[in-house]
Amino acid sequence: MSRINRQITLAARPVGRPQESDFALVETPIPELEEGQFLIHTTYLSVDPYMRGRMNDRKSYAEPVKLGDVMVGEAVGKVVESKHPKFDVGDIVAGSIGWQEYCVTDGTDIRKVRTGNQPVSAALGVLGMPGLTAYFGLLEIADPAAGETVVVSGAAGAVGSTVGQIAKIRGCRVVGIAGTDEKVAYLTDELGFDAAFNYKTTKDYVAKLAELCPEGIDVYFDNVGGPITDAVFPLLNKHARVSVCGQISQYNATKLEQGPRLLWKLIEKQARVEGFLVFQFIDKFRTAMVDLAHWVEEGQLKYRENIEEGLENAPKIFLGLFDGENIGKQLVRVSPE
Repeated sequence: MSRINRQITLAARPVGRPQESDFALVETPIPELEEGQFLIHTTYLSVDPYMRGRMNDRKSYAEPVKLGDVMVGEAVGKVVESKHPKFDVGDIVAGSIGWQEYCVTDGTDIRKVRTGNQPVSAALGVLGMPGLTAYFGLLEIADPAAGETVVVSGAAGAVGSTVGQIAKIRGCRVVGIAGTDEKVAYLTDELGFDAAFNYKTTKDYVAKLAELCPEGIDVYFDNVGGPITDAVFPLLNKHARVSVCGQISQYNATKLEQGPRLLWKLIEKQARVEGFLVFQFIDKFRTAMVDLAHWVEEGQLKYRENIEEGLENAPKIFLGLFDGENIGKQLVRVSPE
């Protein structure tokens, strides 16, 4: 009897906000392993905002998902069969596995993971790409100094919550922007942010930021773009740095928004805006992982995981990202650990 793999594939290119009908749950046979390959049984699947861009058929920093192909994404799982010299049955691995229950691979873009005292799911969050993204986007791009004011949008997500805490470790004053009162309380009461506000109930972003950042803004970590980012520019200090990580407010837009043209502020303040991709720092990943793991073990870096059940529910859970439903890292449990 052939073994069956369940996969979520891209069924249609979305126009604007994706729909569940843009995805398809399919069953395919698992092929026999060839020499140099191994089989992964997925445990946890990550869903992330960047995946929206991979659904579009246009040139970007990564190839789009082809219609009918498995949706891309990081996952963590266990090696259950192997004909590969460097991967043994029982190894816990993470990498570009995609939205599927099983993955046959030659090891490309797959790494062994050791999360110490933390659950293996942490390899997709604080001890994985989101943690590394926060680490390099803040420390390499913005390089905040003690006493500076750091503002983080999308602050209750996996990346933003880590950014704010690393900034606190650096000795900064940290202000978070999030979309619910529950998230605001999480940032200030649990993670130690100095202040935060709910952008959905705030009418004047500039006035609120001025209130919470009386000495201006030295570093802005941008996860959302749009009107929130526009409100930051008038408050930038001399030599401020803006680290552009994401633009989730724009991902489902069907036409470009006309916003305030505030680049002249960069001249006035001699400030810098820089976008980045985490993979440009790949040669420094090992050092970053040591720091992140140390901070987690010491209790300086806290994290929260929101885990939903079932591969078949991955599309619905992914769409919830655009409604701001998650606090911390959003995961889908595909199979028991």
